[in-house]
Amino acid sequence: MSVQGLSKDEKWPRASTLFDSSLNNADFALLGIPAHKTSLSPTSAHLTPAAVRDALARYSTFAESTDTDLRSVSMTDLGDIDSPDFADGESRVADFSADLLNKHKLIVALGGDNSITYSFAKGLWNDVKNIGVVAFDAHHDLRDGESNGSPIWRLIQAGLPGKNIVQIGIADFANSSEYADRAKQHGITVISRAEMRNATMPELISRALDIAGMQGRDIYVDVDVDVCDRSVAPACPASLPGGISADELRHAVRLVASDKRVRALDITEIDASIDSDDQRTVRLAALLVLEAAAGLASR
Repeated sequence: MSVQGLSKDEKWPRASTLFDSSLNNADFALLGIPAHKTSLSPTSAHLTPAAVRDALARYSTFAESTDTDLRSVSMTDLGDIDSPDFADGESRVADFSADLLNKHKLIVALGGDNSITYSFAKGLWNDVKNIGVVAFDAHHDLRDGESNGSPIWRLIQAGLPGKNIVQIGIADFANSSEYADRAKQHGITVISRAEMRNATMPELISRALDIAGMQGRDIYVDVDVDVCDRSVAPACPASLPGGISADELRHAVRLVASDKRVRALDITEIDASIDSDDQRTVRLAALLVLEAAAGLASR
């Protein structure tokens, strides 16, 4: 994953230079939560936060489409939470996260597997009854138990009303009728991959934010990168042919991050150890970090 040997040009600042770890109250905070031990299938997703940070050096700080230089945004890197798996690890996530919303406008967590959606959201708010969740995912994540297949179900069990949840990108042949019924029973709004073909991304995101953020609720955004087509996310073990494009996900992340109700966002389910030779999945994750920052800059 090394980016050693990249050219140096003082007029082309690299995105990896954006983060000042000494800032205690930066508007944008990056955090690694390298959970992987409760995954339904073996994964080395704990390697991904470091790989994504490394990949940031491949990109600049400038979003030309909006004339936005991210050097105008105060940004910090909070490092990684050690051993975030199982009950003890989730307690460490909760302890670390407890005061972050008072310090930062937007916190982006790098997984790790999708189990962090539960531990991080619960750590940020503790009482999750009055937040909303927007999840980009091919899967419902409503399984029983404690795994990367259960974070949405665990949040519901912790008090999050299903009506406050919007799932975007749910794929055919990636779920069971039993879990689809569970989503319906709890009032979750499901925007399937098929439905996405008939609306623009701004339309979809506006609808999702209106539901999740009704009455001004804080919103947590879960970005499970396996919502993408397998050609652009080969390091996501459960990605499918026919998912959304990298461009669509980048656009979606910038749109959600531009809304002030969105306070936290995770990027999950990438196993850096099985990525393609060109590191396309890890590079996509790095760009999602930058899209989130660009969204924040537009508020």
